[in-house]
Amino acid sequence: MKMTRQPLILLASLTAVLALSACGKNNESTAPAPSATPPAAATAPAPAAPASSSTAPMAMNNAPAGVTFSSVELGSTVDANNKILASGTSFAPKDSIYASVDTSGSGNAALAVKWTYQDGQVVHEDSKTLNATGPETTAFMISKPGGFPAGNYKVDISLNGNQVASKDFSVK
Repeated sequence: MKMTRQPLILLASLTAVLALSACGKNNESTAPAPSATPPAAATAPAPAAPASSSTAPMAMNNAPAGVTFSSVELGSTVDANNKILASGTSFAPKDSIYASVDTSGSGNAALAVKWTYQDGQVVHEDSKTLNATGPETTAFMISKPGGFPAGNYKVDISLNGNQVASKDFSVK
């Protein structure tokens, strides 16, 4: 009896070691396996995904990382936080005109403005590089000592080269 017990214990131990090592290999290769063998991987990773669900939300939280546009406001003065003190869309010729741009998110981004006169003539272009770690307000300003000609103007806001907003205003 002792002879049959030893081989059975050895066989059970060997089976357990193989099963555990196979489980470890399965967890290590869950990401690459779907691209290598889609039919087999489609059924195998499904049970593995809930077991590693603690890493999935972390990846999901990292996915939206980036800077996004929130809003733009125009005015003739800003506070220390680059927020417009009194918003408006009509300015005097000698006013300084500010565009206060709110963004959110985190990461690096290029924020740009393009100020144009009614016929599409570019008055001024400016850009700033953001290294955001949350909500931010960035101010852009134009002024002309001799005064702006009366008429209709527009400011276009771009984030990473894509236009995200446009605001019309006038000088009277």
